[in-house]
Amino acid sequence: MKRTSLKLREAHKGNGSPAFCSVAWGADGRDLVTASASDPSILIHDASQLSNPAKELRYHKDGVTALALSPDYASLASGSIDHSVKIYTLPEGEFQSNITRFTLPIRSLAFNKSGSLLAAAGDDDGIKLVATIDSTISKVLKGHKGPVTSLSFDPLNEFLASVDSLGTVIYWELQSGKQVHTLKAIARNCDADPSCINVISWSPSGETLAVAGLKNDVVMYDRDTAEKLYTLKGDHERPVCYLSWSPNGKYMATSGLDKQVLIWDVDLRQDIERHKFDERVCSLAWKQNGNALAVIDVMGKFGIWESAVPSCMKSPTEGAAQARGKNDSLFDEDDESQSASGSLDDNVDESHDESAPTTRKRLRKQSVSDEVTDGDSDGEDALLRQIESRKRHTAKHKKHARYAKEDSASSMNFSMPKMQAAFQPGSTPAQLGKRHFLAYNMLGSITTIENEGYSHIEVDFHDTGRGPRVPAMTDYFGFTMAALNENGSVFSNPCKGENNMSTLMYRPFASWANNSEWSMRLEGEEVKAVALGTDWVAAITSLNFLRIFSEGGLQRDILCLNGPVVTAAGYKDNLAIVTHASACLPSGDQMLEVRVLKISKRTEVIKCCLPLSPASSLTWFGFSEEGQLSSYDSKGVLRVFSHQYGGTWLPIFSAHKARKSDDENYWIVGLNESKLFCIICKSPETYPMVMPKPVLELLSFSFPLASADLGAADLESELLMNQFNLSKTQEKIEELAMAGLNTDALDDEAFNIETAIDRCILRLIASCCNGDKLVRATELANSLILEKSVRGAIKLVTTLKLPILAERLNAILEERLLNGSGTSATVPRVTSNTIMNTVPVVDASLPSGAIRTEGTTLSPKQVTTEDKTNAVGVIDSRKVTKVEEARPHQTKASTSKLTNNEANSKSKNLEACRSNGEKPIEVSLEGGNNNAKQPQKPTNPFAKKTTKQPQKPTNLFAFAKPEKADKRC
Repeated sequence: MKRTSLKLREAHKGNGSPAFCSVAWGADGRDLVTASASDPSILIHDASQLSNPAKELRYHKDGVTALALSPDYASLASGSIDHSVKIYTLPEGEFQSNITRFTLPIRSLAFNKSGSLLAAAGDDDGIKLVATIDSTISKVLKGHKGPVTSLSFDPLNEFLASVDSLGTVIYWELQSGKQVHTLKAIARNCDADPSCINVISWSPSGETLAVAGLKNDVVMYDRDTAEKLYTLKGDHERPVCYLSWSPNGKYMATSGLDKQVLIWDVDLRQDIERHKFDERVCSLAWKQNGNALAVIDVMGKFGIWESAVPSCMKSPTEGAAQARGKNDSLFDEDDESQSASGSLDDNVDESHDESAPTTRKRLRKQSVSDEVTDGDSDGEDALLRQIESRKRHTAKHKKHARYAKEDSASSMNFSMPKMQAAFQPGSTPAQLGKRHFLAYNMLGSITTIENEGYSHIEVDFHDTGRGPRVPAMTDYFGFTMAALNENGSVFSNPCKGENNMSTLMYRPFASWANNSEWSMRLEGEEVKAVALGTDWVAAITSLNFLRIFSEGGLQRDILCLNGPVVTAAGYKDNLAIVTHASACLPSGDQMLEVRVLKISKRTEVIKCCLPLSPASSLTWFGFSEEGQLSSYDSKGVLRVFSHQYGGTWLPIFSAHKARKSDDENYWIVGLNESKLFCIICKSPETYPMVMPKPVLELLSFSFPLASADLGAADLESELLMNQFNLSKTQEKIEELAMAGLNTDALDDEAFNIETAIDRCILRLIASCCNGDKLVRATELANSLILEKSVRGAIKLVTTLKLPILAERLNAILEERLLNGSGTSATVPRVTSNTIMNTVPVVDASLPSGAIRTEGTTLSPKQVTTEDKTNAVGVIDSRKVTKVEEARPHQTKASTSKLTNNEANSKSKNLEACRSNGEKPIEVSLEGGNNNAKQPQKPTNPFAKKTTKQPQKPTNLFAFAKPEKADKRC
């Protein structure tokens, strides 16, 4: 038998001692409802994203000991130690009424198949049957000697079964309220431990009643005769404390005091799957439309056991519609009379320990049983009559079952996945009695803790030396979301009070005027997300309104959005908003749209779809420190927006490849151009706690590339990242140039990135040469940026004794020199022995450092360093007005380039020099005098002064070192 792995997450924090907890599924398995006897709150969780904050229902004054959902999943009932039973709507969680009260704590609740009756019981003497339509008590069933711990309505609407802490099980007939069968001491005595209960449950077909037995087993009892049919006994080492039937009745899940949960095949009567937990599991619930089991332990931790039944076996939901159809047809006949009696009978009927008269149907069954005892022949006839009766009963409702199955399949097809709810980046779910984050980003954090009637909010900065500490704030509004930047913080809360108001508050950190804090009240409109920027505050509401305020509180704009908001983020003058573009796809994929607005200019700069991993949700959204739009989904993929290809998203990080162990979860804080800042949480936790103080981890970006055939995926990822950074830097240079601003700093940065790109390409060329991937090596060489890098690649392949590849790279260099660089030079011819680098033609009769050109002599002051380093400087003196240091990424108009015709004419003049006996001087890459007089290095008034001379390269890859005098081919 396979052992599975499952970790639970905390839902309810108790006092450290075990307490009985409950779990139940909402409609279509979209929600999970949990409760604990040590917590007065009921939590409604999003089953598709358990890490999202849960909706809290806090109406009880003490711990919640019982939950029950109506068959249509529209109503939720809860019982508590405070003696009350309350009703809520689902999934909204709105309180409806106090349906009944007891004098002692409640222990068990159950709805009948129509939801018209609610059975409630506990430590009081008696089981109350309450009509849900008007909260009247239809009957009180008395007969148990101890507290009733479990109730279960017969799916055929004929019986109610109950069990107490002393182990006594009673069958109650609903129509008369009388005891039909009393089975004493068939379950263990659990009166001493309220966290451990006796439990019973009818099968979906209503044919058998399952009872947790005395011998670490589950005993099945007959519906009509209450006789023991068979037992499920397996690997439980201690008694069973909870059980649950699968929707189709083929499987059963049981939990024991041995902290094991077993999955049983009821037909085979053996366990097929198991899991060992750290604590005792006290409640189980099968998902009604999937192969999943919800569990919760006595410490308030819950989780979902996906694929509880092995995939090779029949699904736990297959055939469930047939069982419901069969049961509903019988129920419809009886329910009318039952509901009528429940609503019209004002007198409370009480039954006691004595046996009561049975109905005519029960008398007929008893007569059959009597005939069986008369003799063998009569017994056989009676048994045959009973079998034939059941066959007719099955045939009678076969048609109804088929219709019910079709209706169920139709409803399944129309049930769509749930759209992601709005969230605030950098926030964590609220936890009772604990401080949690309202905001956490690269600047600092905002935390809050709830006290009685108010909350305490603190603002902390990572850099404690940035200025005076921001004073703490007492929060009487119940703020649940916040945003933080260098200037101030903004807060908001859900709708509250009789007027259903939501409050928006802004607090600046410093201001020249007093009372600069302001707040806005929105009536009937709930704030879903907030964002901050330079001199503006934004709030997106439930009416799909974008409200923009100035820093002083002036209402600047009100815009309509195309769909419900998911989240928002601000950076300087840019506001990014994520909204739903449409409903979810049937596969569960969210359809999201991003808009980036420039607030000062009232323009839209980006509008596109936001890609997510399949069946995932958005968990973080914001800007990098440099203003790069970024997103992170629940599958662990970080994406950044790029203007490449007309605007697209690039996946620059994958948690699946980065994590060191399977139990690591990354909670994103922010990012810069080279690192991802996150907090590592251990599974099942997906977010950090305020205390102890979280530790930031820095992770490197890496494209999720396919496994390369040369094993150089890391180099390829580094190359892509450098190219991406270069494109961003070039965009900034163009923006500054258009604005007429100085771009020197960005020019240096771009040159360094280009050098890093060439260095990475050279390593890849070496890897390709070693792996005999010469075509790929040629492609890489063609993408080199600097001329010196191309020459270095030529020397590299020559050293590796690849002359054919060297010739191809030499052709690339020759083509670039003639067509792209605007200079003429003696193209080096590569042999297997030496690689020669051509230098300018120098006439000894000219002044030191002068270079001969077409009829013009240029002085050293008119020749740039790059001209003398790379090739012969052939420049018409009539066109020379200003000498600048040329770089490949500059967009200045003063950067001159020669056309192909000019370059060809310079080559012809060079050949003419050779024909007149003037021989160009050639110098090898290793250096050397070569008996030639070396010209003095010219002075560039625009270059940075340095006294340190560049050293000789020490390896093949040193050709791509960042030297400003180098020039792009």
